[in-house]
Amino acid sequence: MNTIVECIPNFSEGRDWEKVERIAGAFRAKENIKLLDYSCDKDHNRMVVTVIGEPAAVRQAVIEAVGIAIDAIDLTKHQGQHPRIGAVDVIPFVPVKNMTLEETDALAKDVGKTVAEQYALPVYLYEQSASAGHRRNLAAIRKGEFEGLVEKMKLPEWKPDFGPETPHSSAGAVVIGARVPLIAFNVNLNTSSWEIADKIARKVRFTGGGLRYCKALGMHLQSRGVVQVSMNLTDYTQTSIYQAVEMVRLEARRYGVSVAGCELIGLIPLQAVVDTAAYYLGLEGFSVKQVLENHC
Repeated sequence: MNTIVECIPNFSEGRDWEKVERIAGAFRAKENIKLLDYSCDKDHNRMVVTVIGEPAAVRQAVIEAVGIAIDAIDLTKHQGQHPRIGAVDVIPFVPVKNMTLEETDALAKDVGKTVAEQYALPVYLYEQSASAGHRRNLAAIRKGEFEGLVEKMKLPEWKPDFGPETPHSSAGAVVIGARVPLIAFNVNLNTSSWEIADKIARKVRFTGGGLRYCKALGMHLQSRGVVQVSMNLTDYTQTSIYQAVEMVRLEARRYGVSVAGCELIGLIPLQAVVDTAAYYLGLEGFSVKQVLENHC
């Protein structure tokens, strides 16, 4: 594969394993595409898939998966901790090899136009593909979630980029765009108080005066009896994992709460792991060149 793109579609299903497998099946045993990872969480009620491959092959698989998800997921009956506006909530495309961000943007827009026409699904473009400044941020598009889409889409500033001007009755809408690599990382806390997690998330995220490249939400994990600060690190070279963890830990202390553990959603760049290991182990001058597997 000479040109490689990564796609990380997020689906609003994390409890029905049969549906999860049906969606994952769209990415299996296909030429010029590789399913790297898929995971689901019943509290979030969400599935995250990571695939790489040649752009044309990834495009076709994603379009197929969207159709399966629309058929399988009914958002009028969906409940979960994670914000969402669609059965297929967001489809990010990330350039990996021999592909520019501009070319990735063109691919994202092509997929957006196709799923809008093929499935009568409203499509919003975000990040590098956004058609307006107020649409770059995924959180702004998601505000109001599926339940608020009917009223939101009546506003001229929230007319979709592609597709019908009213939500799909059971699948809502989808957000699609090109972006740089992102790390989805969660910190679980030893408390059942969602209010504490929410207060910490507000302090950690950039919009609350926290870390520049961090988005964060407080969430309740009912099945585990704990709460979570769920984060997206949109540029790990500027806002590292260890900075995010330590800021959560620092803020948690004021409430007498400790960190119970951390979760990685999807895949992570090796450099981010190396940076975190160097920080916690106090390794001077440690680099990715010292990782054995890089020389095999």
